[in-house]
Amino acid sequence: MAGRTSRLQQEIRQTRPFRSVWHEAFLSVLKTADVFRRAVSGVLQPHGITAQQYNVLRILRGAEPEGLPTLAIAGRLIEETPGVTRLLDRLEARQLIRRTRCRKDRRQVLCRIAPAGLRLLEQTDECILAPERNLARVWKASEARALVALMDRAREAMAGSRLPQNHPDQRSNR
Repeated sequence: MAGRTSRLQQEIRQTRPFRSVWHEAFLSVLKTADVFRRAVSGVLQPHGITAQQYNVLRILRGAEPEGLPTLAIAGRLIEETPGVTRLLDRLEARQLIRRTRCRKDRRQVLCRIAPAGLRLLEQTDECILAPERNLARVWKASEARALVALMDRAREAMAGSRLPQNHPDQRSNR
């Protein structure tokens, strides 16, 4: 990779070449995910919710009228979080969701979106499309489909992989 400075190298002010194209691709995905996350957070902040809260509301809107158990919500989140119960507590405190015991299995708690949650999603639906529209201006549909396929393969490759505690990639930026 000697001889050229990539855009990622410029953005993160890295003067040395990446050790491989795969290392650069990996870091590029992480950097891009951060840019996307900040864009979504920026459009949601005026509505007083986080991207994770929006994701839960979106999931519950799609699960109407049955609702979903807590673990099912956790399994559908875009960004995994160990604190799903606390996340639901905050949404319930704002009366954006409701939780009730399942009639068939009293051990299970079902979550449903509340009318206030639906209203909030109606307000955010148009705003949340802004990042998507930005991508539509720079990518053809075929490029977006190709990226989706690449990201599917990347997630499959990373599924279940854990780096050992003292792996060199866990040290600070090279």
